[in-house]
Amino acid sequence: MFITVHTRKILLLSCLSALLGNVGCSTKAEEHKEEAVSYPVTSPLLKDTTAIKEYVCQVRAIQHIEVRALEKGYLQKIFVDEGQHVKNGQLMFQIMPVVYNAELQKSQAEANYVGIELQNTKRLADSNIVSKNELALAKAKFDKANAEVALAKTHLQFTQIRAPFSGIMDHFQVRLGSLVDEGDLLTTLSDNSKMWVYFNVPEAEYLDYKTHQKDNGVNVNLVMANNEVFPHPGVVQTIEADFNNETGNIAFRASFPNPQGLLRHGETGLVRMKVPLRNALIIPQKATFEVLEKKYVYVVDKAGVVRSREISIAAEMPHIFVVQSGLKKDDTIILEGLRQVKENDKVHVKYQRPEAVLSNLSLYAE
Repeated sequence: MFITVHTRKILLLSCLSALLGNVGCSTKAEEHKEEAVSYPVTSPLLKDTTAIKEYVCQVRAIQHIEVRALEKGYLQKIFVDEGQHVKNGQLMFQIMPVVYNAELQKSQAEANYVGIELQNTKRLADSNIVSKNELALAKAKFDKANAEVALAKTHLQFTQIRAPFSGIMDHFQVRLGSLVDEGDLLTTLSDNSKMWVYFNVPEAEYLDYKTHQKDNGVNVNLVMANNEVFPHPGVVQTIEADFNNETGNIAFRASFPNPQGLLRHGETGLVRMKVPLRNALIIPQKATFEVLEKKYVYVVDKAGVVRSREISIAAEMPHIFVVQSGLKKDDTIILEGLRQVKENDKVHVKYQRPEAVLSNLSLYAE
């Protein structure tokens, strides 16, 4: 069959039109499909809540003292060991008492001699041989001699160093046979039956605490250095009088029972304390994304246009953030599909009530 050049052109134009028509239909279908996607959105929830704040803390024994020598001499005996638990009044160290024994014997002999003189003077005074003034002088000498005896006994007792309370011994600063001087450090002693935990709180949080906390004594928990929670909760009992002008913080003190002796003086950790938040603006964590360590959300305006917005976080809790600034209660934010949208995209949305969203957060896993 013979086909002219004119006929060929007509056939070619017809095929090209059909092809372009198919492509146009496919593009319109894809655009319609994209427009049909609806993104779940929600709004921040405004409510009173309680945040868990963590503070770096230092653990201190309720009693922690330095044990020092009260007299000069050679360390003759050590009756305890490092790390040992000692009882109140238990003998720990003995400084060589030879010199102090000699002083006691000398003062006792002097007291005996003055006592005999006092008896003789009293008999003479009774017979009116000596005056009452001489009797009074003899009595004063006798009292002085007895005072010297008491002082010598005290010095001798000071050679025995006993525990002033029950506690745990630290390492020794001296060894057996060492020559110690009065005031030399021998060891330290800690009463770990109860621990005081100190932590610093910023001024704003202190004001919130004092404003909203009606009763004294807030329960807190201690996270130890191994990231385990100490099994016994503590109670905030004391707040120091002054703020630190350099840091703007004030020190809180919490008391923790320590029946098993797990905590020791000088440990560190984290104190977890519940802090009341009034009119807190709460959003799900999954509605946020991070760019260069800054938090953002996608806000959808009334026309359905997506805008990214930076927010600041006041507190973080499981699955949720408390927003400090950047959002309002009536803002609409994208809840899921953050990776599929871009700045200035126009999207369809499906609104979900914030109460319903927050109640299902524990089931969410990205």
